[in-house]
Amino acid sequence: MNNSDSTVNRKKLSAVSLVPFFLITFVLSWGILGLYMFYNEGMKKVFGQLSGMHPLFFLAVWAPAIAAFSVITIKEGFSGLKRFIARIKILKCSVSWCLFVFVVIPLVFYIGAGLKGTIFIEPLPISGGILAILTALLLAAIKGPIEEFGWRGFALPLIQRHVAPLWAGIILGFIWGIWHLPAFLISGTQQSAWSFTPFFLGTIAISVLLTALFNASKGSILLSAILHFQFMNPIWPDAQPYDTYLLVVITAVLVWLNRKKMFTRKSAITTVVPERNAKTL
Repeated sequence: MNNSDSTVNRKKLSAVSLVPFFLITFVLSWGILGLYMFYNEGMKKVFGQLSGMHPLFFLAVWAPAIAAFSVITIKEGFSGLKRFIARIKILKCSVSWCLFVFVVIPLVFYIGAGLKGTIFIEPLPISGGILAILTALLLAAIKGPIEEFGWRGFALPLIQRHVAPLWAGIILGFIWGIWHLPAFLISGTQQSAWSFTPFFLGTIAISVLLTALFNASKGSILLSAILHFQFMNPIWPDAQPYDTYLLVVITAVLVWLNRKKMFTRKSAITTVVPERNAKTL
């Protein structure tokens, strides 16, 4: 990588770029949900009842990605946006992290459901056969995980230019948790049936886990999206709030085991838009 090109990239996308990113993210998401909170009848007449599957809810969820795409296009142009999206091709995952994503996380939900006593009562939360399961999986895959273009792909590298990964994960997790708040206040959303406090703590823990994976995978947005999907996978049993408690414990253990990387910025990924001709594989 050319040092002069890297310097130019940092000047274009500095921590100041987080201001329009967060503004667009919150205005778009909270604007949509706020209209349903304060003008519910009018919104229902025009757009219908809000639910987790409503197109406007998808738009609200996609706000971080939309914000990232918008800021990058303004700062770097369409060529920069293309290089940013190309980062989805980064797929560097160690065996230990693969086991964590595909084995440990499902175990968290099944153990949590066992503690809650729902593992045998509701072994599969989705009824309606294989088509319903596949549909639910597809919708989950194209909803929450898309956020990762914004949270981990854009915001995290900029924050990590100034603080160690642990603190970057906590800061971003705090903002991420607050961003979800309106969904807990509107009936018809999945979050309206949950308690906000355990969810908020879980969001911070998940943010730290995603930060560790993001850095270990050399900035893989795809792996971050896959881990995000695992946390909201509709086929896992209901384990609230025990899954959150288990994730907090797991996060603390992971941070301790990786303390040299989590408390220093030496291995932190700080690149948002790769330079021209930079390899993304």
